Amino acid sequence: MKIATYNVNGVNGRLDVLLRWLAEASPDIVCLQELKAPDNKFPIQAIEQAGYGAVWHGQKSWNGVAILSKGGEPLLTRKGLPGDFEASQSRYIEAAVAGMVIGCLYLPNGNPYPGPKFEYKLEWFNRLTDYAAELLELEVPVVLAGDFNVMPTELDVYKPERWTDDALFRIEVREAYWRLVSQGWTDALRELHPGERIYTFWDYFRNAFGRDAGLRIDHFLLSPGVATWLVKAEVDRKVRGWEHTSDHAPAWIELSDRPIRRRKHNG
Repeated sequence: MKIATYNVNGVNGRLDVLLRWLAEASPDIVCLQELKAPDNKFPIQAIEQAGYGAVWHGQKSWNGVAILSKGGEPLLTRKGLPGDFEASQSRYIEAAVAGMVIGCLYLPNGNPYPGPKFEYKLEWFNRLTDYAAELLELEVPVVLAGDFNVMPTELDVYKPERWTDDALFRIEVREAYWRLVSQGWTDALRELHPGERIYTFWDYFRNAFGRDAGLRIDHFLLSPGVATWLVKAEVDRKVRGWEHTSDHAPAWIELSDRPIRRRKHNG
């Protein structure tokens, strides 16, 4: 089972890139962020022609999340977090797929710091953490995947000293991330690449991709049972080098159908 997350940075404007990647990578489940399209403009026909069913939660010009499932439609279980207002930002969608609960999220950026956008980010993060605890209590397989807009450690950002007052790296945001993880979630990419600089985002400016001046802000958090199935966790870095591509690269995990014994790493 291959599960991917991809901030497409405009699902219609970059549909050719998305379809090319789907054809090449052939993931079973995909979480998409930053659709930048209202519900009625989601390209469901093209997605279905590519072999995927989908559920989505759109918003005009901004945000938007979707879950794709190869060969069938995901069973929608939730749009928005508890406490979201009906007309609020489209940042969370959840579905049952292949016996798992898949939560796709696009956490607020939060810049500039300080200010109301930063406070909204922390408030949203707190609601995500509260809801994630409820999911763990269900004792079912859960994957939370998406653009978390946080670099958890200095290993996840080039030149961390330049980012100390950015909302993606502020200590309050990193502490919020670790409060979430400490509930019992496993950060899949870091679990299998404990000491490696591995990025999922490179800005369009200043030749960031060419210089490998990247950030790791797209994450998979796995509930305890799912973590025992984890076989691989990688980033399709080459996609970031394609023409007219997103500033994110797709990240993905591979799950076995049985628990895997893994030697624990230090740190």
